[in-house]
Amino acid sequence: MGDPTPAGKAPYYSDEWVTLWHGDCLELTEWTAADVLVTDPPYGRAWRQGDLHGAKRDGITGDESTAVRDAALALWGTERRAVVFGDLMLPPPIGTKLVGAYRKALDSGVRGAMGGVRRDLEAIYLVGRWPSGIGGRSSLFPTRAPLVGSPNGIVARGGGHPHTKPQDVLGELILLTQGTIADPFNGGGSVAVAAKAAGRRCVAVEIEERYCEITAKRLSQDALDFGAVS
Repeated sequence: MGDPTPAGKAPYYSDEWVTLWHGDCLELTEWTAADVLVTDPPYGRAWRQGDLHGAKRDGITGDESTAVRDAALALWGTERRAVVFGDLMLPPPIGTKLVGAYRKALDSGVRGAMGGVRRDLEAIYLVGRWPSGIGGRSSLFPTRAPLVGSPNGIVARGGGHPHTKPQDVLGELILLTQGTIADPFNGGGSVAVAAKAAGRRCVAVEIEERYCEITAKRLSQDALDFGAVS
């Protein structure tokens, strides 16, 4: 474990279910051979947390605009299915067929509220060729997991990343898909953890080594903490 991994070299971590590469997903293309994309990319809003409970949080690599997200999705293409998180205030990816929403827990979204309204929704884009029909489940995906700021909060703490997504939501999204999962924006590894929990193979890429280390620890310890994932 260490330096960014060029294509053809050993992955940062691998087991029966998950292969994790350390490097830039625009250069490491092993993930493009998977069957379905489930990912939480940089949204493109130049997010900065600042000081929170005495700890400074950095920004997110590639979050200056939607260019990194869009370049990765261009590699994936618009024919195959993809589940992509995003910001409802920014343009959706090319090829989006449906916009759903991840609803955060009742104790979330308090920072940056406007006019007494919390920021507790994020976009979930279904991109590519999905079957159409009548009926189906709601496009709203609420979580039962509280935020880290609450007394029993576990979401951000569980994933080790400021934009960690809850595992109950990721589990529901994974059930919409089939085959090997690609996650080119691994973050704290929560998609990989959710895939492993569901008995699904996953190929992930992460550009920051600190998050590769967090992911490797979670996976090697079988950290299937069903309260939280990224």
